[in-house]
Amino acid sequence: VIRMKNVRQADVGDLTDCFVSLWLPTASQKRLRTRTISNCRNPEWNETFSFQIQSQVKNVLELSVYTVTPDDHLLTVLYDLTKLCFRKKTHVKFPLNTEVGVGVLILFFSPSPPENLITNGVLVVTVLPVSCGSRKDLLVTVTESFEHTQRVSPCLESCCSNPACFQYPKYFQPEVHVELPKSPWICEVGAAEVCPPDPKAHSAKVLCPHSSQALDVRLGFSLCQAELEFLQKRRVVVAQALKEVLQLEEDLRADEVPLIAIMATGGGTRSMTAMYGHLLALQKLNILNCASYITGLSGATWTMATLYRDPDWSSKSLERAILEARRHVVKDKMPALFPDQLLKFQEELQQRRQEGYKVTFTDFWGLLIEACLGDERNECKLSDQRAALCQGQNPLPIYLTINVKDDVSNQDFREWFEFSPYEVGMQKYGAFIPTELFGSEFFMGRLRKRIPESRMCYMLGLWSSIFSLNLLDAWNLSHTSEEFFHQWTRDRVHDIEDEPLLPEIPKCDANVLDTTVVTPASWLSNTFRDILTHRAFVSKFHNFLLGLQLHTDYLQNSQFSMWKDTVLDSFPNQLTGSVKHLCLLDTAFFVNSSYAPLLRPERKADLIIHLNYCAGSQTKPMKQTCEYCAVQNIPFLKYELQKEEDNLKECYLLENAQEPDTPIVTFFPLICDTFQNYKAPGVERSPEELEQGQVDIYGPKTPYATKELTYTEAAFDKLVKLSEYNILNNKDKLLQALRLAVERKRQKSPCPL
Repeated sequence: VIRMKNVRQADVGDLTDCFVSLWLPTASQKRLRTRTISNCRNPEWNETFSFQIQSQVKNVLELSVYTVTPDDHLLTVLYDLTKLCFRKKTHVKFPLNTEVGVGVLILFFSPSPPENLITNGVLVVTVLPVSCGSRKDLLVTVTESFEHTQRVSPCLESCCSNPACFQYPKYFQPEVHVELPKSPWICEVGAAEVCPPDPKAHSAKVLCPHSSQALDVRLGFSLCQAELEFLQKRRVVVAQALKEVLQLEEDLRADEVPLIAIMATGGGTRSMTAMYGHLLALQKLNILNCASYITGLSGATWTMATLYRDPDWSSKSLERAILEARRHVVKDKMPALFPDQLLKFQEELQQRRQEGYKVTFTDFWGLLIEACLGDERNECKLSDQRAALCQGQNPLPIYLTINVKDDVSNQDFREWFEFSPYEVGMQKYGAFIPTELFGSEFFMGRLRKRIPESRMCYMLGLWSSIFSLNLLDAWNLSHTSEEFFHQWTRDRVHDIEDEPLLPEIPKCDANVLDTTVVTPASWLSNTFRDILTHRAFVSKFHNFLLGLQLHTDYLQNSQFSMWKDTVLDSFPNQLTGSVKHLCLLDTAFFVNSSYAPLLRPERKADLIIHLNYCAGSQTKPMKQTCEYCAVQNIPFLKYELQKEEDNLKECYLLENAQEPDTPIVTFFPLICDTFQNYKAPGVERSPEELEQGQVDIYGPKTPYATKELTYTEAAFDKLVKLSEYNILNNKDKLLQALRLAVERKRQKSPCPL
C-alpha cells in the first residue's frame, strides 16, 4: 500500500489520523493493517503485505480506510485479484472520486503452482491435515484451523497411530503453538510454521501430508442416488395410476410418464386443515398416486410431517388422519403453557443445547407445535420418512425454507434451502448433506462433529418460524413500495474504473468483478438499520458450507446464475461459506410458494397442482413466482390472471403452449364459490343446508386467521369439506391437465424402435 490523497477529515477543522486495513478472507481470516499516519491529508505508507492465494478461487481483496480518532470507517474498496493474472509486478490506483483522492495497491506475481482442488464449478474445497504425536500430553494450537486447539494424548511411538488432526486451507499459512510440558517431548507436525517456546531445548519435524478423505458434503447439482432410485420405483406406480385414471388402452413407457407434483403454500392451521381436504379429494380421484413429489412450507409442513409418520399413508383412507387432526385442532391449547409443561420444555431445550445445537426461540415454538398438535413426545425424525419411500409407495416430500442473514433484509439476501428425507442443501451452490447430518458441524466439506439429528418438532418450528421476521421484512410484506426504508438501511455502493499504472495489466480470459467502493452509511442510518433488520428469533444451525470457497468463475456457472437473485451474490466475501451459522426462515416471508425445488432442471416437473392457502390475495404467490422466474430466466408461465383477481374461479388450468419446457399448472385458490349452493358436485343444498356452505375464510371476523391455532369443530369441518369439494368439482380440469402432460411427454420422448 503506497499512499492516499485528499483523505476527508473526520471532524471539521481536524486533520485525519488514517490507516488502511486489508482483508482477504480466502487467504487468511486475519485483518492486516498499515501503521497510522497522523495529521495528514495525503498519507504515505509504502508498506508491503503478502498473501498466498489459490488462483481457482474467487479472491476479492477488501481495502478499508479508517481514521483513529474517532474510529471512523471512511470507505472500502473491493478489488477482484483475478484482474491481475499474476504475471508481473503491477501498480493500480483507485480513483474514489474527484474530491476524496487516490489509493494505490502493489501486488506481486506468485510462482507457486495451483493445487488440485475439488469443485463443482461454484464451490471449491482443499484440505491439509496436521498430524501430531507425542509422548506427553500437549496442548497444540493451529491458528486458522477448524479445531484450533487440541490435547495430544500420550503415545509410545514417535509416529502416533491415531494422531490429532487439524483442518485448514493450505495457503492460509497458519502458525502452530505448543504448550510445553515439564519433560522432553516429541512432536510431528504438518503446518506452515512451528513455534515451540524454546527451540534450543526441543525439536520438531514439519510434515505436509495431503488428505485423501472423501468429502461429507456432496458437491454437485444432480439429484442424489437415493432420489433417483426412488423416482425409478415411483414411476411404476404413477404409470399404473395414470393408465387407470385416464383409461389408457396401453401401458406408458418409462419415458412417457410425466413428473407430476403437488405444491402447497403456507398459512398456519388454515393450510394444515385445508390440505387434508385437498389430499383426500385427490386420493378419491386416484390422482394422489399420480404425483411423484409433494412440496410445502410453513403450516403445510404440519400436514406433511404428520402423514409421513405412516409409511403407507397414501394407500389408506385419509378420513382417519383427518379425524385425528380435527381432535388436536379443536382442543384447548392452554395446557401447553402450564408451568409443568413449560418446565418440560426447558429440560428439552437444555438437552438440545448440550447436544451442540444453538437453541433459539423457534425451538420453543417447535415444542409448542408438538404439544398443540399431538398427545405425546414424537421421536420421529426427517430421515425416518425414508421408510415411506423405500418402495416408491408415496410421493417424495420436500420442505422449503430460505437462508437469510441476521441483519439484512430479505430483499438484499435470501437463498432457497430444501429438505427431503434423503438430503438437505442449497441448489444455488450445488451443496447437499445427508438429512441425518443436518445440524452437525462441518469444515471444508468434512464432518467434524456429529450431532444427533433433530426431532421432527424442531424442524416444524424451523419451517414455520413466524417469529423470525424483522421490521423491514414486515414493512415490505405490508406495503407495495419499500424503497424509502430500504435505501436507509443500505450502504452506498458504486463501481469505479481502477487504473493500472506500471505496467498495463495483461489481458486475461477470466471473469472478473467490477472494482467497487462501499461507503458506510451514517451513524443514524446504521442505528436505523440495526432496528429494522434485527431478527430476534431466527433459527440458527451449524453451516455445512463453512470453509468452502467460491470458484473464480462461480458467477458464470449456469446453475448458480439460475438462482442468483440478490445484490450480495456479487460480493463473494459475504456469501454463505464465510459464516458459522445458517439463518433459516419461513419461506412465506419472501414468496409464499414451494415451487423452487420443482423448477430445478434436474427435476423439471411436467405438471404442478398448486394448492393455495395464503391469506389476502389468492393470486399473489402465483404472480410472485411468475415474476421471479421471468427475472431468473427459469421456464415458467406468464402471469395472466389480472382480470380474474376480483372474481376468482375454483380452478385454473394454466399452460404456455409456445414454451413446451414450462410446466402445466392447475391452480386452486382457496375460495368459497359454488360450494355455497352445492354440498357435492352436482348435488344442491337444501334450504336447511345453506348455512353449511357459508365459509368466511378471509373476512375480518374469520375463524381461519393465520394467527389462530384452534378452530371449532364446525369451522374445521367446513374448511376440510370446502377444499375437498373444490378438487372434486374440478375433476374434468384435472383430467385434462393429466392428458395434456402425458401428451407433451410423449412428444418429447424418442420414438420406440
